[in-house]
Amino acid sequence: MTLLILGLILFLGSHSIRIVAEPWRLRTIAAIGANRWKAALGVVSLVGFTLLVMGYGEVRGTTDMLWMPPTGMRHLAALLVLVAFILFAASGIPGNAIKARLGHPMILGVKVWALAHLLANGSTLQVGVFGCFLVWAVFSFRAARQRDRAAAAAGTLMTSSSNARATALAVIVGIIGWALFAFWLHGLLIGVRPLG
Repeated sequence: MTLLILGLILFLGSHSIRIVAEPWRLRTIAAIGANRWKAALGVVSLVGFTLLVMGYGEVRGTTDMLWMPPTGMRHLAALLVLVAFILFAASGIPGNAIKARLGHPMILGVKVWALAHLLANGSTLQVGVFGCFLVWAVFSFRAARQRDRAAAAAGTLMTSSSNARATALAVIVGIIGWALFAFWLHGLLIGVRPLG
């Protein structure tokens, strides 16, 4: 359990700096440079993610059940994770309508992904892990929207245009990523076949 908790702290903590310490983040970037900042944050995130996965693997199946989700929740979760994958794809493909409309599709994707896993899993471990991700995503989205409003008030918010081709590409990439993960990678990496 120690590895899991440490992994959660490092991974979510490194992704929470913009929520709790944006002025410090900006000062640090100005002092060391954007590339060094990204490299340091990337290392901490990778270490945290690795510990999180290792810790989760160690304790999976050893915690109590808080509830037994109905079978239908697995189907709903699969549909929600599909939406999450489309949001993830939209965050990385420039010029799509999803990103233009929602502003922060990656964070929204994490929200949907975490909610889906909470609906389909009832163990103490899973509720704790996915609950942490959901809470992080709620606060992260709130902070991002506050930054957007501040930038709009200062006249520095950059608006993005969208086109149908980029939007279609985001949807297609999201569906392909979801299918690969749902039917193959989830079982290989996590040890559970959600649709198998």
